[in-house]
Amino acid sequence: MLPFMKHPPIVLFLALITASVFAQQGSPSPVAASAVSSTNANASVSSGKEKSTDPNSQNLEPDRKDARASKPLNPGLVQVPDVPGLPRVLIIGDSISMGYTPFVRTKLEGKANIHHPPQNCGNTQRPLDKADRRTQTGPSNLEKWLGADHWDVILFNFGLHDLKYTDGNGKYIGPSEGGIRDTPPDLYGKKLQEIATQLKKTDAKVVFVTTTPVPPGCQGRVAGDEKVYNEVALGVVKQLDIPVADLCGFVTEKQKALPPRPASEAPKPGDRRVGPRPGEMQLPFNVHFTPEGCDQQADFIVTTIQKYLPSAPAK
Repeated sequence: MLPFMKHPPIVLFLALITASVFAQQGSPSPVAASAVSSTNANASVSSGKEKSTDPNSQNLEPDRKDARASKPLNPGLVQVPDVPGLPRVLIIGDSISMGYTPFVRTKLEGKANIHHPPQNCGNTQRPLDKADRRTQTGPSNLEKWLGADHWDVILFNFGLHDLKYTDGNGKYIGPSEGGIRDTPPDLYGKKLQEIATQLKKTDAKVVFVTTTPVPPGCQGRVAGDEKVYNEVALGVVKQLDIPVADLCGFVTEKQKALPPRPASEAPKPGDRRVGPRPGEMQLPFNVHFTPEGCDQQADFIVTTIQKYLPSAPAK
């Protein structure tokens, strides 16, 4: 049994991701459906209402305007109580970080308190927006995520939602179809600098995590664009003396043994969505990762966190 399979909530979340990718093309995922069924009893949310575990309801990109339907709580967004005396670590990021956060929490159990904001942190605009979207008053999302408590280590990433292309209403389409890029690189750099500057004002050790690869054939994203955005980001964090955890480089190196498939092999609209090959880190033609990929990323993130954890007891 693989390590991640010992934790039903993690299995449920990753099964839902896989099922969603298949569902986008109208194809069922029997393996994912089975995993959802077998972990349903362990993944219920105590809210007084039974939550749907329909894998088709799990949207991989929670910032979509048409993705507001009720869905199971993502394990990466679960808010957990601190264990007194342990260092506190905050992971800020999108669905990629949501995928590996539960693994990181398990691997560092008894060594650190691992937290993630209760939402997909989206693009570089989201942390700067007011948390109260209705009144547009009060603290920003970033201020709310940081809260008033002490953090020992903060890992942050933005990029995949900045480099994406949409029709302006949340539908992912490529630039050749008239897609509009969410955040051009120059604006991305300015916003990332504002975010990083605010993070530096905390007492935490702040670390930037590079944006993971965009493989060929992704809807609404251009393969290799992460290189452009990572280059901009590295320039920003270097000026602020913020260390870098090169998760993109780690994934790229791991993928040399089994590279992503070319865009020419991507299924056409209406075709059955192909599944990942054994040992494949990323889902085919998708920025998201397989269960094994999430687990491997967590190993890299754990090593990074351990490097910056304080030797003395947390404040």
